[in-house]
Amino acid sequence: QVQLVESGGGLVLAGGSLRLNCAASGGILSTYVVAWFRQAPGKEREFVATINTNGASSYTNSVKGRFTISRDNVKNTVYLQMNSLKPEDTATYYCASSKVFTTTAAPYRYWGQGTQVTVSS
Repeated sequence: QVQLVESGGGLVLAGGSLRLNCAASGGILSTYVVAWFRQAPGKEREFVATINTNGASSYTNSVKGRFTISRDNVKNTVYLQMNSLKPEDTATYYCASSKVFTTTAAPYRYWGQGTQVTVSS
C-alpha cells in the first residue's frame, strides 16, 4: 500500500512562492500518476495539477503559468512549485496517486493527509 506524506505548506504573502512535496513510501511512485488537489473551507475539493509516469502534466486553468508539477523518481517524490501565489490559492493541498492519468478525483486511490497553504493579501 502506498503511503503519501505532504509537506512544504505555510503562510506566505501574495506574490510569494512555496514548494509542496509529496513523499511516498510502500510503493514506487514512478509507476503512478500523481496529482495535487486542494480544498478551501466551505468549498468542494478541486483538481490542481497532475503528472503522468512519462512526465506529461495537466493543470487547472487558474494555476497555469504559475504552478509547476514535477517528479524525482530517485527520491520517490513529487513536487508542486507554486509561484505568484494569490489569496484565492489558500486551501489544504493534498497529493494523491492513481494508475489512471485523469483530472477527476475518483480514480486516485491513495491520498496524503494534506498540507495547509495560506496566502495573505
